[in-house]
Amino acid sequence: MSHLTLEQLNLAYGKAAAVRDLDLAIDQGQLVSLLGPSGCGKTTTMRAVAGLLPPVSGRIRLAGEDITTKPAHRRDIGLVFQSYALFPHLSARDNVAFGLKLRKRPAAEIERRVAAALASVGLQGFEARLPANLSGGQQQRVAVARAIVIEPRLLLLDEPLSNLDARLRVEMRAELRRIQRELGITMLYVTHDQEEALSLSDRIVVMREGRIEQDGTPEAVYHRPATAFVAAFMGYQNLLAWRDGALHAGDARVPLALPRHASHLAWRPEHVAVVDAGRGTLDGRVGARSYLGERIEFLVQTPLGAIKGSGALDSPWLEGTSVGVVLDPARAALIAEGGRA
Repeated sequence: MSHLTLEQLNLAYGKAAAVRDLDLAIDQGQLVSLLGPSGCGKTTTMRAVAGLLPPVSGRIRLAGEDITTKPAHRRDIGLVFQSYALFPHLSARDNVAFGLKLRKRPAAEIERRVAAALASVGLQGFEARLPANLSGGQQQRVAVARAIVIEPRLLLLDEPLSNLDARLRVEMRAELRRIQRELGITMLYVTHDQEEALSLSDRIVVMREGRIEQDGTPEAVYHRPATAFVAAFMGYQNLLAWRDGALHAGDARVPLALPRHASHLAWRPEHVAVVDAGRGTLDGRVGARSYLGERIEFLVQTPLGAIKGSGALDSPWLEGTSVGVVLDPARAALIAEGGRA
């Protein structure tokens, strides 16, 4: 039996539908990310699970219990918000202890569990500090400790790393994954950051306009996007229609053989080689050249439209130069008719 189940869930703000007929099942101990652009319904879904937004229809079950109408404070769910929502006048220790005190746990138990929670997030020695005297990463750790100290049946995290700088985000991703593995806790994680979702998740659920576009492992979502939307969102910036043995764009047609049927092919810029004119799948002219550290990225204007490709750091082609681009079907994501691979 799944630990968390959403059944035909419909959510709305007033008369505006936000999530439509959503079905989702998460097993005990899994870390599942809801991934998608702003307005896709991922945070709305999390709010409904937390008990902060009543469903229009559908069911929410946790550990076999129907919690659809259960008050938020009785769901036994931990929450970590984007803003951390720490009490500024309370120390790290007292912030973490707050939920246990509300539950009227014995003082000795509170002391033991708070110490264990702070240790699990690496904050020994910081117990007496106020949030204002903690770094952003340390505040985030306090927020996680406060959520896990109550030993919830489910932990919800809503864009918890978005306020951190790039280095801290990478560090905290590893920390969250370690904590989740050590505790065996079930996590539902909301993010718009593809790299974050890929590095953290057992499964990624890509959402668009209140519906699930793809539900799969990080490897499947990254290498085998199910729809054109998922392909574009996961970095496949070159999306071209394919029919009758050729790529099409407007009146342009470029023959390209495929091992099986597809409606579209998608390539990442790093998988499209820029070569000398006459040596690629088709020719074009360099419209822009960008240095990206380990490679040069080119925007090439072709009969099929603008295509992004890559070359080595010593690539000689400047803006206005005629070049070729190599569209290798073996490096492409194939999207079948109707958007499903």
